[in-house]
Amino acid sequence: MRIQRLKPARKEELLLGEVDLTLMEPLLEKYKDRKGNMIPLLQGTQEIYGYLPKAAFAKIHQATGLELNEMYGVATFYAQFRLVPAGKHIVKMCHGTACHVQNVTAITDEILDNLQIKDGETTEDGLFTVETVACLGCCSLAPVMMIGDETYGKLSPRQAVKIIREIRRSENN
Repeated sequence: MRIQRLKPARKEELLLGEVDLTLMEPLLEKYKDRKGNMIPLLQGTQEIYGYLPKAAFAKIHQATGLELNEMYGVATFYAQFRLVPAGKHIVKMCHGTACHVQNVTAITDEILDNLQIKDGETTEDGLFTVETVACLGCCSLAPVMMIGDETYGKLSPRQAVKIIREIRRSENN
């Protein structure tokens, strides 16, 4: 399922859990009485917000009777779900064997330093989230990073940072 991200959440929204829960009404109406509705409800909620807001769990519980602890268990078990907003551009850094021996660690470190975040975090402007992944399946292009649907291979730290800067520049225009 392709997730289209809305504007990045404001810090106040993250702290206070302020999201427009009325956006969930069509989703809840569609799935509230269906058997096996938990994962589709979580997926649909994430598609709306780009992540699973805390308040959305309570809304789903109220509308369907699904238990909060069960929903949280599913949301934390499956890697597809996020409990915090992700950046508009998700940068996946392959750390599989082929990329590892081609020094992807140096590339990842350079990107993280440039963006001033840690692995798994999102930049303050909400543009980038960097994630280390086990394998992107592009071993012949090692070292590899993927941003959205674009794959970038045979990278050096300098090239990777240049790509990030170009994306940031195009976003600011």
